[in-house]
Amino acid sequence: MVSGMTAGLANVAADGGALWICAALSDPDRAAARRGERAVGGPGDAEVRMLDIPPGTFGAAYNGIANSVLWFVHHLLFDTPNQPVFDAAFRGDWAQYVAYNEAFAQALAEESSAGTRALVQDYHLALVPRMLRARRPDARIAHFEHTPWAPPDYFQMLPDDVAVAILDGMLGADHAGFLAARWAAAFLDCCEVVLGAHVTRTPHFSRTIRGVSSPPPGSVLGEVTHRGRTTQVAVHPLGTDAAGLRARAGQDDVHAHVASLTERTKGRQLIVRVDRTELSKNIARGLTAYRELLVTRPEWRGRVTHLAFAYPSRSGIPEYRAYTEHVQELARSINEEFRTPDWEPLILEVKDDYARSLAACRVADVLLINPIRDGMNLVAQEGPILSERGCALVLSREAGAASLIGGDTLLVNPYDVTATAEALHEGLSMPVAERQRRSAAIAAAASAREPRQWLAEQLDALR
Repeated sequence: MVSGMTAGLANVAADGGALWICAALSDPDRAAARRGERAVGGPGDAEVRMLDIPPGTFGAAYNGIANSVLWFVHHLLFDTPNQPVFDAAFRGDWAQYVAYNEAFAQALAEESSAGTRALVQDYHLALVPRMLRARRPDARIAHFEHTPWAPPDYFQMLPDDVAVAILDGMLGADHAGFLAARWAAAFLDCCEVVLGAHVTRTPHFSRTIRGVSSPPPGSVLGEVTHRGRTTQVAVHPLGTDAAGLRARAGQDDVHAHVASLTERTKGRQLIVRVDRTELSKNIARGLTAYRELLVTRPEWRGRVTHLAFAYPSRSGIPEYRAYTEHVQELARSINEEFRTPDWEPLILEVKDDYARSLAACRVADVLLINPIRDGMNLVAQEGPILSERGCALVLSREAGAASLIGGDTLLVNPYDVTATAEALHEGLSMPVAERQRRSAAIAAAASAREPRQWLAEQLDALR
């Protein structure tokens, strides 16, 4: 619900000296970028420089490569008998992805001076560190990856030259950060297997691979030496700004949604999920698990309501449109099967409504977060912070958040619908005092990793 990266950068910008570089998305903004105009309005009211990137280049890079290929690789989402197809069309999109990254690297080089620290964010800009390094050898560069990272066997589905380019691009940085130790470990493995780079692993590494244990935040898991340079690889879990979140959730529009939801659900226990309509979020299996709960545990019929609130996501990609339609049809079928004159088992809404999402978390008895894979997942942290009743958290073991808050959650295999249904039953049946204890512990763990600390660790690594 809240962008932790934006919150973290806002804190730095408020201290002064930050410049936010982004792509212009509208024709008026592109025109302003061509005129060299700057704006104030980035995180923390930072100065903003927008880049005039042609719409065709942006679309091919952002949707054609970043969100249709790299996102699918890192989340293990390909329908492998049919996808991916690396053909001439892909090569055209890849050329535009290179151009897109070149534009950001050039802008960063133009804005840099001796001692500049550049923070490059996410898989959309994987090539930028190496490109910036070529232009400004004196720059101090960090790259942070907000997604999971694929293991070598899956990552090598990419064409060989593309796989090499992605890794080599990121290794132009002095410091590469990941949200969870699992993702950093997979990156180290890819560098070793794909590039043949020299990889050293620190003692922290032995705690990373299996389960939900994790080394201390900010730990360096290893170093990669490639093309004469060494890149630190570290873990920086991202928590939440609890005070800011609670303040926003106390505003009038949220109170109005709380009252409306309370009236509509008539005192029943509430299972809540808040997601984007994103393939990796696993909404369909979550709805199927709720249906199985009603089938196998009929005592909950009429006593529970599932609030599934989703934000439209990447509607320009056909797979996302089809998935959203599938989720909506599944929700209709559940209501048709179980609805009674005085009970609506499932309320699904697909629209942007931040206040509604905050309200849902405030009234949740059980929070369901079951992604196939997720870099971190902030809703898993925000829900217990906001919960007024104390909520049980059913959490996918494949979410990066499991390494930060997993001890007091009900961890599930996101592919196991039956196990998820049983976890929902356990959460609904849990004594209130136990739910409140667990919820408070999760909230404390999430609050301890506020965005300012997350960002400060990365800046300190560049000193």
